[in-house]
Amino acid sequence: MKTIFITGASSGIGKEISLKFLSNGYKVVAASRRIELLEKIKSENENGINYLPYKLDLSDFIKAGAILKKITTENEIDTLVNNAGTTTFTSASEDSVEKIKNIIDINLLGSILAIKSVLPKMMNKNSGTIINILSVVTEKIFTKSSVYSASKAGLLAYTNVLREEVRTNNIKIINVIPGATKTPIWHPKAIEKNSERMMSPKEMASVIYEMHSLNGIMVPEQLTLRPIQGDL
Repeated sequence: MKTIFITGASSGIGKEISLKFLSNGYKVVAASRRIELLEKIKSENENGINYLPYKLDLSDFIKAGAILKKITTENEIDTLVNNAGTTTFTSASEDSVEKIKNIIDINLLGSILAIKSVLPKMMNKNSGTIINILSVVTEKIFTKSSVYSASKAGLLAYTNVLREEVRTNNIKIINVIPGATKTPIWHPKAIEKNSERMMSPKEMASVIYEMHSLNGIMVPEQLTLRPIQGDL
């Protein structure tokens, strides 16, 4: 049984990716700050025995490092999905140092920590997949998203370099760049207003599953997904 490790797995895209892979025979290592939501998912799913919840706060590097070590010791990770993320919709002039640090810590440094936790074993066995859920902010300017854009662009740059470094280890690095999707990162009023122009996390999870399932030597290194009507 293959094992997939997903951060930010308690809601939105991360939750739907978990459910999609779980229903297709994978063992799912699900991590989130909100362990109670993970436990609820486990208890309500008929395949819950293969769903392993872990409380993980990527903004706390010391505790996160210990949990990541526990996860990689107790499980043989075949695929990592870096999905955990946060933001605030404020202008650069309004962002406090605390807010800036929190966004960078979770979106960029936390994702790098997760990568470094699984990478040694993947390199040793010459096999593995790392999927990063990024954002269209890496391709287009959106106001009131300066720090979020920097964090996602930073992870894109980091993993593009990493891909070149681990090609000979047969490790796939896939960057998914989604447009507006109905997730808790948006204010409920924004989702209500733009619902018909936003993609669903379930649709996103289906695309990611199919992309992950490609066999042979081909790998989709970067995939942009947008609503038909374009960005909000």
